[in-house]
Amino acid sequence: MNTKITILIIFLFGGIISSFGQGSPYYKGGFKIKFDDKDEKYVRIITWAQVQANYDDSRTPSDTDPDPSDLSFQLRRARVLVYGQIVKDFLVLTHIGVNSLNSNNMHPVGGEGTPQVFMHDAWAQYNVAENHVLGAGLHYWNGLSRLSSQGTLNLMTMDNDRASWSNLGLSDQFARHVGVFAKGNFGRLQYNVAINESISNTLDNTSLNSESAVYQGRNLLGSANAGKNYTGYFAYNLLNMESNFLPYKVGSYLGTQELLNIGAGFFHHPDGAVILDNQGELQGENVNLFALDVFYDVPLGENGSSLTAYTKYQYNDYGTNYQFGPYASGNMFYGHAGYLLPGKFENTRFQPYASFNLTTIDAMDDDRTILGIGGNAYLNGHNSKLTLEYQRENFNGQTFNRVSLQAMIYL
Repeated sequence: MNTKITILIIFLFGGIISSFGQGSPYYKGGFKIKFDDKDEKYVRIITWAQVQANYDDSRTPSDTDPDPSDLSFQLRRARVLVYGQIVKDFLVLTHIGVNSLNSNNMHPVGGEGTPQVFMHDAWAQYNVAENHVLGAGLHYWNGLSRLSSQGTLNLMTMDNDRASWSNLGLSDQFARHVGVFAKGNFGRLQYNVAINESISNTLDNTSLNSESAVYQGRNLLGSANAGKNYTGYFAYNLLNMESNFLPYKVGSYLGTQELLNIGAGFFHHPDGAVILDNQGELQGENVNLFALDVFYDVPLGENGSSLTAYTKYQYNDYGTNYQFGPYASGNMFYGHAGYLLPGKFENTRFQPYASFNLTTIDAMDDDRTILGIGGNAYLNGHNSKLTLEYQRENFNGQTFNRVSLQAMIYL
């Protein structure tokens, strides 16, 4: 066999890896195929799967399930991410996968209408100066807050706070926009900003009315008025510098980093929402979202324990009296904290945590609250872990209880 081919196979299946710490001493960043000794020519491959068992006492009958069971199973995520470069100044990334595949949305032969595998990310970027990058494509360089670009490889909670993906399906495709972005840092201040196209076929199919706005600006007013949106996020690193090589924010470093970051961000979509005026004519309304957040992750002593904490305030203006699913004009307060119990990395580690979301809604007198209590069992850092979480939601006079168990492996 050709020597070069033999070496390539060894690299691929042997997992030649480089340091990209995310909380495991065994795994340092995916299969990495190197083509030189300077680490400037390479292809890196990451793959992961999350499988869940869910108990939910709020399931309601439907045409396809007249008597739903409280217990169900689903493939929450299955993804493959690949990126690489030939020279250090140019990089291309692609990310494909499937989400939330379950018995109600599967197809007998995997046909149209199921949660098909689709392109999550696909962008190219260029280093235009030291510590500054320009890029374009289908990207995840979101503004607003840290949770708006939360990675799913190393979550501390069972999943991301759903309302923190604040435009998912309204202006973007599954938290991704097609657009141009810039990212980098000025000393300890990191930034990412973007100008994006907004989608036409938004999830919001609410009928037009004069009482509350609907998120259908581009579809009804046209791309000239409502086609673009503008977003950015800025974080000051008070302790160590966190990597911003990729946009996927780490949920918990499990004591491998000492970080204290203060962030602020925005999202602006001119005429993103529409409402009927007193004469029954269409009137555009700007969508403006702002957020302030703090992320703290620090080892505690020398016994292997660590603390992870995050808190955020977000101001939401989706338009007059807007409410659709988890999104609403009003204010949102969110926070979570977890404590990694003392121990050694080579042993199974445990991390209890709690989260809380309080959302005030302009269109209603009632607030939404979501309390989460759970814990992680790290069999091999984030690369192999089990998560158990109880979630209690109170909204509009109703209480919903959910319990989920998730198994995750990523390579």
